[in-house]
Amino acid sequence: MNEKSPAIPDVQGSIDRRHIAIDKVGIKDIRHPIRIRDKSVGIQHTVAVFNMYVGLPHNFKGTHMSRFVEILNRDERELSVESFEPMLRTMVERLEARSGHLEMRFPYFIAKTAPVSGVRSLMDYDVSFIGRLAEDGRHEFTIKVIVPVTSLCPCSKEISLYGAHNQRSHVTVTALVNDHLWIEEIVQLVESQASCEVYGLLKRPDEKLVTERAYDNPKFVEDMVRDVAALLNAESRIDAYTVESENFESIHNHSAYALIEQDKRPR
Repeated sequence: MNEKSPAIPDVQGSIDRRHIAIDKVGIKDIRHPIRIRDKSVGIQHTVAVFNMYVGLPHNFKGTHMSRFVEILNRDERELSVESFEPMLRTMVERLEARSGHLEMRFPYFIAKTAPVSGVRSLMDYDVSFIGRLAEDGRHEFTIKVIVPVTSLCPCSKEISLYGAHNQRSHVTVTALVNDHLWIEEIVQLVESQASCEVYGLLKRPDEKLVTERAYDNPKFVEDMVRDVAALLNAESRIDAYTVESENFESIHNHSAYALIEQDKRPR
């Protein structure tokens, strides 16, 4: 007759006597397939990199890291934004935590049409969804989108006999939202304020047009963040935001950078 196996000790669940809580503890950089609502075609399938954290109470020695992976794989092979908040709440409950933080970062593709030739190509954008569950149960959802654009220097245009230096820029919008906001809406908002938008594929007539469009619409890095901020201020679905612009200068070995942060919620 087999003897009863001895109980395996749970070291993580033991009491810690230092009385110091930990703000975030969990796992980083775990990949998982997801599906995202696509404004044009309905659903887009992609792969996200997840960071999953909880706040650890002062009396717990450690958290159960395996439970994060179990939660990620529990319900469905492909996660969706609709399962984002429920997963965050489950994570906090299963790990006996008071707060939680969930991030997923993924490439998102938008089909774009060249302005003259009409050729179509895919542009990829770096997108993050960030969920936070506070100790009082409040849930906050933030969207972060990095949008590549073209910027042309107004000073260079003004002082040059011909031409002006331009460069590719990254405009990053991080928006705390209170209602559904399409990724495409953020991308279009940013691209509308750039010297010119960026395309995956252009023919010669397209290159002529976008070069001339940028020349006719010069923007400093300061102009870029102010113009985008003005539109974000007018968007009622956004409670707070950060807008950043980094210009990868074509005539310098450094970048130009500007940032605006705004909390629109009443004090």
